[in-house]
Amino acid sequence: MTDMTEVSLKHPSLAPLKRAFPSARMQVEEFRGQTTVIVPASTSQEILRFLRDDADCDYNMLLDLGGIDYLGYPAPQPGRFAVVYILSSHQFNQRIRIKVFLNPTIDTSGIEEDPALYLDSVTKIWPGAEWAEREVFDMFGIRFAGHPDLRRILLWKDYPAHPLRKDYPLRGRGEREHYQVMPR
Repeated sequence: MTDMTEVSLKHPSLAPLKRAFPSARMQVEEFRGQTTVIVPASTSQEILRFLRDDADCDYNMLLDLGGIDYLGYPAPQPGRFAVVYILSSHQFNQRIRIKVFLNPTIDTSGIEEDPALYLDSVTKIWPGAEWAEREVFDMFGIRFAGHPDLRRILLWKDYPAHPLRKDYPLRGRGEREHYQVMPR
């Protein structure tokens, strides 16, 4: 990871981003020609809105939004969980990834709501983010403030955990033992 002030700003969107947010602590990763900008959670929504609205960036499409759990990852990370936004600019034929790290403050093995695992929803910027944010909430337990309908999308509403967290047991917590086989 490199601080944005130290990196040779090769990606065309990095210079306008740094000019617009000079005091934001951002870092850049470059891997196989793909640029990822790590931004603070507190300014993530403003940065994403800027990337969409600025004429020099014009990231008019949210390609994907997903979650990552870095528990047990060999390299140190700024936080345990990350939410990644993959953006595309049709006008400039560019892609960029924006990564936001979150660190839990309570034990993550249960379903308790952690106030540190909140991000602002981007559904007002890209309405298509609604389902992807619901999936990240369902699988990782990261909540999106301002989401119009934040509820489980893949599991039933009373499911007692978030199964893509790495501290969730691979065999589950009794789901298979209590599974009822339906006769045909």
